[in-house]
Amino acid sequence: MKDITVYSTSWCGFCHQLKEWLKEKGLEFEDIDIEADEAAAKEVVEATKQMGVPVTKIKDSYVVGFDRPKLEELLKSNKLI
Repeated sequence: MKDITVYSTSWCGFCHQLKEWLKEKGLEFEDIDIEADEAAAKEVVEATKQMGVPVTKIKDSYVVGFDRPKLEELLKSNKLI
């Protein structure tokens, strides 16, 4: 299991931007399409109490939306960058 999981949809522009940003940083991540994986969608809503995408899970922490400063902080604190 990877340390980073991105929950996204095919139509979400911010989802695509987030995944490109992670790739540019050389980070590997698991990409889960919540439209195709109902269980994953339910898991994310239960964990975050939100229904928006993208949602990034870094180890045990969730970030809703493409919040670069928060993502950077979590990546650094988890020694992933």
